[in-house]
Amino acid sequence: MIARMGRAARESVAGLPRAFWWLWVATLVNRLGGFVATFLALYLTMERGYSASYAGLVAALHGLGGVVASLGAGVMTDRLGRRPTLMIAQVSTAASVALLGFVHDPVPIAGAAFLVGLTSNASRPAVTAMMADIIRPEDRLRAYSINYWAINMGFAVSSTAAGFVAEYSYLAGFLGEAAITLACAVLCYFTLPESRPEPVAPSGPGEAAPAVGLGSVLRDGRFMGVTGLAFLVAVIFHQSSVALPVAMGREGLSTQDYGMVMAVNGIMIVVLQIPVTRVIERHDPRRLLVFSALLAGYGFGLTAFAGSVGVFALTIVVWTLAEIINSPTQSGMVVRFSPLHARGRYQGVFSLSWTLAALVAPLTGGVIIEEFGAGVLWAGCAVVGTIAGAGYWLLTRDLPEEGAAETPVAQGKTPATGQPEAEAMPA
Repeated sequence: MIARMGRAARESVAGLPRAFWWLWVATLVNRLGGFVATFLALYLTMERGYSASYAGLVAALHGLGGVVASLGAGVMTDRLGRRPTLMIAQVSTAASVALLGFVHDPVPIAGAAFLVGLTSNASRPAVTAMMADIIRPEDRLRAYSINYWAINMGFAVSSTAAGFVAEYSYLAGFLGEAAITLACAVLCYFTLPESRPEPVAPSGPGEAAPAVGLGSVLRDGRFMGVTGLAFLVAVIFHQSSVALPVAMGREGLSTQDYGMVMAVNGIMIVVLQIPVTRVIERHDPRRLLVFSALLAGYGFGLTAFAGSVGVFALTIVVWTLAEIINSPTQSGMVVRFSPLHARGRYQGVFSLSWTLAALVAPLTGGVIIEEFGAGVLWAGCAVVGTIAGAGYWLLTRDLPEEGAAETPVAQGKTPATGQPEAEAMPA
């Protein structure tokens, strides 16, 4: 059995190009420094003595920075290139995180938090566009899953380590994250080639490709519809950060209980992300999106019947499985909608679904619980999941086949020469 597991693991990582693995390492290193996102509220209320409402305002400004970055960085990714955008984002993130550690007054803190949200989210369109450039179409779901695994592994380790660092010094945490992010920038500078493909018009290589501006993306009705559905699913997932602990508290459970059941989410992703991907990578992405939306909605819907740690943990098992399926499938779906020379813009607009949900979900969840009760919120999650599933079924019909209009870049060749890339990094 161990031999079969080892063979399955090798097959899961085999055949991916060397550049992907450097990008994967960069993602892991970057997530290992996730101190600010985890402890910002505690830092403001416990270390600096600010009110919870002020901490909420700062968190909202941090999220607003992510919204702005989603659009701006997508345009930069297509105009400047993937590698320059990634470098600018990481260096500026290191600077803004360090700045946040040294400012003490309310207005500078709020401004620095906005900058951290802006810069730390600016690398997302570049990373996802670069992966689409360098990975063969048939390997994209697997690659996005492996990258998502790195994101969650890095976050799990950083969250644990950051707790010990915060006990010693919050400033050390800020400076440590800045140093790790800067190290990630250096790693990317020396290991990642530029992958942005040259635009080629469908009518022939001698003509310029039609311009695709941000407005063109926003007018792409079906793509924006799918992005809206992703927003609905993200709103469901984000109920775990505010509504879920509130509901558990009303059941008489402690913060330690919440931390324990949420650990189920991280453990499941680390353990199951790659094995589940091996099961789903040959399935129709349309069906996977429908299934994951329903699973997310009804997973949170089951929370209405939870009253103990065990039942809350069981609901998390259900919606974590939805998360494992949904995230890489959606990332691969965006590539199908994206014109080759506008991948950054499409990825940037699509990332709005998550950043906007991070702003909307805590507000709506809290209001619904206060005004109508937690049961209404969880039933609403089931309804929203059903609507999202039906929407995916309707809007993702007749999608182009994977790789239908790919350049040699996506078929494993470099953009400059069209020659095959270096062989895959050994597992």
